[in-house]
Amino acid sequence: MNERVLIVIDDVFEISTLVAALRLHEIDVIGEARSEGVALNLFRRLQPDVIILDMQIAGISSVSIAINMRKINPSVGIVILNNCLDLRLLGETNNDIPVGAKILVKKSISDLTVLCSAISESMTSAKDKENVMWINGNNVVEERGVLTLMPRLTKTQVEVLRLVVSGMTNAQIGRTRYVSEKSVEQVISRVAQELNVQPDTNMNMRVQLVGEYYRWLGAPHH
Repeated sequence: MNERVLIVIDDVFEISTLVAALRLHEIDVIGEARSEGVALNLFRRLQPDVIILDMQIAGISSVSIAINMRKINPSVGIVILNNCLDLRLLGETNNDIPVGAKILVKKSISDLTVLCSAISESMTSAKDKENVMWINGNNVVEERGVLTLMPRLTKTQVEVLRLVVSGMTNAQIGRTRYVSEKSVEQVISRVAQELNVQPDTNMNMRVQLVGEYYRWLGAPHH
C-alpha cells in the first residue's frame, strides 16, 4: 500500500529536504505544514494515512497536534521525529504520546529506509494499539526500554532544570514550587551531579546546566 503522508515541520529547509527525499523513495507526500492551524486544516481536507511530525516545533506541542488528529481519525499512523531521548525535558512523557506512534531519533538515522519502514508500519501499529516504539538508528526500543537511555533525573529534578533554563532565580523557583530556596539549591546541586557538571571558576553553574539541557535536547542553544 502506498501510504498518503502529511508532514508537519516548521523548519523550511528541513521540510523541503525531507519531502524531496521521501518522494524519491516513492512515498506519496500529499501535504506539508509548518503550523498547527494549517496542519489540522490539511488533515481534515486531505485525510492522510500517516502524519510525520517534528517533536520540536517552536511554540507548539507536536504531541497535542497528534492527539487532535487521532480524535479526527483514530487509525491514522503517527511518526515523530525527535532528537531528545528524555521527553520530560520537553515537558512531555511517553504516556502523552498516542498509542502505536513511532518515534525516530533523527541524529541516529542515516538510512531513509528506516523512516520509510516506520511510515509503512505506523498504520498497523495504530489500529492494533501497540506501545509507543522508539527507533534509534537501526535499533527498535520498547517504550519501557527507552528509560535506560535517559539521564537518571527524577521528575522534580527535570522540572527544576526546565525552570532554571527558563531564566528563573532560585527564589522564583521556590515560590513557584512552594519550597524553600535552600531546597531548590539542593535539587540544582543534585542535577549537576547527575549530569556530571563539574565546578568551573570560568563558567557559572547555571550556564553549564543550560548547556547540558540543550545538549540532551539535541538542539542548538540560541
